Amino acid sequence: MTSLLSLTYVTPHVNFPHRSDFFRPNYHIKTHRFRCNSENPRSNSSTTQESEPENALLKVAWYGSELLGIAASFFRPPSSVEAPERALELSGEGTGALDRAKVVETIKEDFQRSYFVTGNLTMGAYEDDCEFADPAGSFRGLRRFKRNCTNFGSLIQNSNMKLMKWEDLEDKGIGHWRFSCILSFPWKPILSATGYTEYYFDPQSGKVCRHVEHWNVPKMALLKQILRPSRGFWKKKTEG
Repeated sequence: MTSLLSLTYVTPHVNFPHRSDFFRPNYHIKTHRFRCNSENPRSNSSTTQESEPENALLKVAWYGSELLGIAASFFRPPSSVEAPERALELSGEGTGALDRAKVVETIKEDFQRSYFVTGNLTMGAYEDDCEFADPAGSFRGLRRFKRNCTNFGSLIQNSNMKLMKWEDLEDKGIGHWRFSCILSFPWKPILSATGYTEYYFDPQSGKVCRHVEHWNVPKMALLKQILRPSRGFWKKKTEG
Protein backbone atom coordinates (compact mmCIF):
# COMPACT_ATOMS: atom_id res chain seq x y z
CA MET A 1 0.00 0.00 0.00
CA THR A 2 2.98 2.30 0.21
CA SER A 3 2.84 3.41 -3.43
CA LEU A 4 -0.90 3.95 -3.27
CA LEU A 5 -0.59 6.05 -0.13
CA SER A 6 1.97 8.30 -1.78
CA LEU A 7 -0.18 8.78 -4.86
CA THR A 8 -2.99 10.22 -2.77
CA TYR A 9 -0.72 13.11 -1.91
CA VAL A 10 0.04 14.18 -5.46
CA THR A 11 -3.68 14.62 -6.17
CA PRO A 12 -4.51 18.28 -6.95
CA HIS A 13 -6.89 20.51 -4.95
CA VAL A 14 -7.07 18.26 -1.91
CA ASN A 15 -6.61 19.69 1.56
CA PHE A 16 -6.74 17.16 4.36
CA PRO A 17 -4.33 18.54 6.98
CA HIS A 18 -5.11 15.73 9.40
CA ARG A 19 -4.59 12.87 6.96
CA SER A 20 -1.33 11.74 5.38
CA ASP A 21 1.80 9.70 5.76
CA PHE A 22 4.80 7.94 4.58
CA PHE A 23 8.43 7.53 3.91
CA ARG A 24 11.67 9.05 4.98
CA PRO A 25 14.86 8.99 2.89
CA ASN A 26 16.35 5.53 2.67
CA TYR A 27 20.10 5.57 2.84
CA HIS A 28 20.41 1.80 2.35
CA ILE A 29 19.82 1.49 -1.36
CA LYS A 30 20.64 -2.21 -1.68
CA THR A 31 17.63 -3.56 0.15
CA HIS A 32 18.60 -7.21 -0.32
CA ARG A 33 21.38 -7.20 2.26
CA PHE A 34 19.56 -8.47 5.32
CA ARG A 35 20.21 -11.31 7.67
CA CYS A 36 17.30 -13.28 6.31
CA ASN A 37 19.63 -13.83 3.33
CA SER A 38 16.97 -13.69 0.65
CA GLU A 39 17.30 -12.26 -2.82
CA ASN A 40 15.22 -9.45 -4.10
CA PRO A 41 12.05 -10.94 -5.59
CA ARG A 42 11.67 -11.10 -9.32
CA SER A 43 8.34 -9.91 -10.50
CA ASN A 44 6.60 -9.60 -13.84
CA SER A 45 4.33 -7.00 -12.30
CA SER A 46 3.79 -3.90 -14.39
CA THR A 47 4.77 -1.82 -11.36
CA THR A 48 8.43 -2.67 -12.06
CA GLN A 49 8.28 -1.01 -15.47
CA GLU A 50 7.56 2.56 -14.36
CA SER A 51 9.62 5.39 -15.85
CA GLU A 52 12.22 7.25 -13.84
CA PRO A 53 10.22 10.54 -13.78
CA GLU A 54 7.18 8.73 -12.41
CA ASN A 55 9.20 7.05 -9.69
CA ALA A 56 10.88 10.36 -8.83
CA LEU A 57 7.47 12.03 -8.48
CA LEU A 58 6.28 9.20 -6.28
CA LYS A 59 9.31 9.37 -3.99
CA VAL A 60 9.01 13.15 -3.57
CA ALA A 61 5.39 12.63 -2.53
CA TRP A 62 6.54 9.88 -0.19
CA TYR A 63 9.06 12.09 1.62
CA GLY A 64 6.56 14.87 2.23
CA SER A 65 3.68 12.62 3.15
CA GLU A 66 5.53 10.92 6.02
CA LEU A 67 6.28 14.25 7.64
CA LEU A 68 2.62 15.22 7.40
CA GLY A 69 1.62 11.83 8.78
CA ILE A 70 3.85 12.25 11.82
CA ALA A 71 2.25 15.62 12.53
CA ALA A 72 -1.26 14.24 12.01
CA SER A 73 -0.64 11.35 14.40
CA PHE A 74 -0.54 13.78 17.33
CA PHE A 75 -4.14 14.85 16.67
CA ARG A 76 -5.77 11.56 15.71
CA PRO A 77 -7.18 9.41 18.54
CA PRO A 78 -5.77 5.86 18.75
CA SER A 79 -7.69 3.01 17.12
CA SER A 80 -10.10 1.19 19.41
CA VAL A 81 -9.62 -2.10 17.54
CA GLU A 82 -6.25 -3.79 17.77
CA ALA A 83 -4.95 -7.19 16.76
CA PRO A 84 -4.65 -9.40 19.85
CA GLU A 85 -1.16 -9.78 21.26
CA ARG A 86 -0.49 -13.49 21.49
CA ALA A 87 2.48 -15.70 22.14
CA LEU A 88 3.32 -17.68 19.01
CA GLU A 89 4.43 -21.27 19.49
CA LEU A 90 7.99 -22.39 18.85
CA SER A 91 8.61 -24.96 16.15
CA GLY A 92 9.61 -27.71 18.58
CA GLU A 93 12.65 -28.59 16.46
CA GLY A 94 15.14 -27.27 19.00
CA THR A 95 16.02 -24.23 16.88
CA GLY A 96 14.10 -21.69 18.93
CA ALA A 97 12.29 -20.49 15.82
CA LEU A 98 8.57 -19.84 15.67
CA ASP A 99 6.38 -22.47 14.09
CA ARG A 100 6.01 -21.48 10.42
CA ALA A 101 2.43 -22.72 10.27
CA LYS A 102 1.50 -20.55 13.25
CA VAL A 103 3.07 -17.46 11.72
CA VAL A 104 1.23 -18.07 8.43
CA GLU A 105 -2.00 -18.54 10.35
CA THR A 106 -1.60 -15.13 12.01
CA ILE A 107 -0.89 -13.46 8.66
CA LYS A 108 -4.10 -14.90 7.23
CA GLU A 109 -6.00 -13.69 10.29
CA ASP A 110 -4.49 -10.23 9.87
CA PHE A 111 -5.84 -10.16 6.31
CA GLN A 112 -9.31 -10.63 7.76
CA ARG A 113 -8.69 -7.45 9.75
CA SER A 114 -7.52 -5.65 6.57
CA TYR A 115 -4.19 -4.93 8.24
CA PHE A 116 -2.92 -3.04 5.16
CA VAL A 117 -5.37 -0.22 5.87
CA THR A 118 -5.94 -0.56 9.62
CA GLY A 119 -2.50 -1.34 11.01
CA ASN A 120 -4.07 -4.14 13.04
CA LEU A 121 -1.47 -6.85 12.58
CA THR A 122 0.08 -9.43 14.90
CA MET A 123 3.33 -7.75 15.92
CA GLY A 124 4.87 -10.97 17.24
CA ALA A 125 4.93 -12.48 13.74
CA TYR A 126 7.44 -9.89 12.47
CA GLU A 127 10.98 -8.85 13.28
CA ASP A 128 11.17 -5.41 14.88
CA ASP A 129 13.52 -4.30 12.08
CA CYS A 130 11.57 -6.02 9.32
CA GLU A 131 12.01 -4.52 5.85
CA PHE A 132 8.83 -3.32 4.14
CA ALA A 133 9.15 -2.69 0.41
CA ASP A 134 7.37 -2.21 -2.87
CA PRO A 135 8.78 -1.37 -6.33
CA ALA A 136 9.01 2.34 -5.44
CA GLY A 137 11.12 2.03 -2.30
CA SER A 138 11.59 0.43 1.09
CA PHE A 139 12.15 1.12 4.76
CA ARG A 140 12.76 -0.85 7.93
CA GLY A 141 10.78 -0.86 11.15
CA LEU A 142 7.65 -2.71 12.22
CA ARG A 143 6.15 0.12 14.25
CA ARG A 144 6.64 2.54 11.38
CA PHE A 145 4.75 0.18 9.06
CA LYS A 146 1.93 -0.11 11.57
CA ARG A 147 1.71 3.67 11.90
CA ASN A 148 1.73 4.22 8.13
CA CYS A 149 -1.02 1.65 7.57
CA THR A 150 -3.12 3.40 10.21
CA ASN A 151 -2.59 6.76 8.51
CA PHE A 152 -3.55 5.29 5.13
CA GLY A 153 -6.73 3.89 6.67
CA SER A 154 -7.73 7.40 7.76
CA LEU A 155 -8.07 8.30 4.06
CA ILE A 156 -10.62 5.55 3.41
CA GLN A 157 -14.36 5.39 3.93
CA ASN A 158 -14.97 1.84 2.76
CA SER A 159 -12.47 -0.89 1.93
CA ASN A 160 -12.43 -4.55 1.04
CA MET A 161 -9.26 -6.60 1.09
CA LYS A 162 -9.39 -10.32 0.51
CA LEU A 163 -6.66 -12.94 0.52
CA MET A 164 -7.32 -14.92 -2.65
CA LYS A 165 -4.53 -17.52 -2.49
CA TRP A 166 -1.56 -18.48 -0.33
CA GLU A 167 1.64 -20.18 -1.54
CA ASP A 168 4.20 -21.83 0.77
CA LEU A 169 7.77 -21.88 -0.53
CA GLU A 170 11.07 -22.82 1.11
CA ASP A 171 12.07 -19.44 2.49
CA LYS A 172 8.89 -17.42 2.04
CA GLY A 173 5.14 -17.38 1.68
CA ILE A 174 3.21 -15.47 -0.99
CA GLY A 175 -0.21 -14.01 -0.37
CA HIS A 176 -2.24 -13.07 -3.45
CA TRP A 177 -4.87 -10.44 -2.66
CA ARG A 178 -7.60 -8.27 -4.11
CA PHE A 179 -8.22 -4.75 -2.84
CA SER A 180 -10.84 -2.06 -3.38
CA CYS A 181 -11.77 1.07 -1.48
CA ILE A 182 -13.46 4.46 -1.62
CA LEU A 183 -11.22 7.37 -0.70
CA SER A 184 -12.67 10.10 1.49
CA PHE A 185 -12.06 12.85 -1.05
CA PRO A 186 -14.94 15.14 -2.11
CA TRP A 187 -15.33 13.30 -5.44
CA LYS A 188 -15.26 9.83 -3.76
CA PRO A 189 -12.84 8.04 -6.10
CA ILE A 190 -12.98 4.24 -6.19
CA LEU A 191 -9.74 2.26 -6.26
CA SER A 192 -9.54 -1.37 -7.29
CA ALA A 193 -6.49 -3.56 -7.88
CA THR A 194 -4.94 -6.97 -7.36
CA GLY A 195 -1.45 -7.87 -6.23
CA TYR A 196 0.63 -10.11 -4.03
CA THR A 197 2.92 -9.83 -1.03
CA GLU A 198 6.02 -11.92 -0.35
CA TYR A 199 6.74 -12.76 3.28
CA TYR A 200 10.34 -13.85 3.86
CA PHE A 201 11.02 -15.79 7.06
CA ASP A 202 14.15 -15.39 9.13
CA PRO A 203 15.79 -18.84 9.55
CA GLN A 204 16.79 -18.16 13.17
CA SER A 205 13.63 -16.61 14.62
CA GLY A 206 11.02 -17.88 12.15
CA LYS A 207 9.51 -14.39 12.04
CA VAL A 208 8.86 -12.34 8.90
CA CYS A 209 11.98 -10.30 8.11
CA ARG A 210 10.95 -8.95 4.67
CA HIS A 211 7.49 -7.88 3.52
CA VAL A 212 7.64 -7.16 -0.22
CA GLU A 213 4.53 -5.82 -1.90
CA HIS A 214 3.67 -6.00 -5.62
CA TRP A 215 0.74 -4.38 -7.41
CA ASN A 216 -0.54 -5.75 -10.73
CA VAL A 217 -1.51 -2.23 -11.80
CA PRO A 218 0.85 0.56 -12.97
CA LYS A 219 1.16 3.40 -10.49
CA MET A 220 -0.04 5.96 -13.03
CA ALA A 221 -3.16 3.88 -13.61
CA LEU A 222 -3.83 4.10 -9.88
CA LEU A 223 -3.38 7.86 -10.06
CA LYS A 224 -6.01 8.03 -12.81
CA GLN A 225 -8.39 6.09 -10.56
CA ILE A 226 -7.78 8.62 -7.79
CA LEU A 227 -8.59 11.52 -10.14
CA ARG A 228 -11.75 9.91 -11.54
CA PRO A 229 -14.96 10.90 -9.67
CA SER A 230 -17.33 8.10 -8.74
CA ARG A 231 -20.74 7.77 -10.42
CA GLY A 232 -22.42 8.62 -7.15
CA PHE A 233 -20.57 11.94 -7.07
CA TRP A 234 -21.97 13.05 -10.44
CA LYS A 235 -25.44 11.85 -9.48
CA LYS A 236 -25.43 14.01 -6.37
CA LYS A 237 -24.18 16.97 -8.41
CA THR A 238 -27.06 16.55 -10.86
CA GLU A 239 -29.67 16.22 -8.14
CA GLY A 240 -28.23 19.22 -6.35
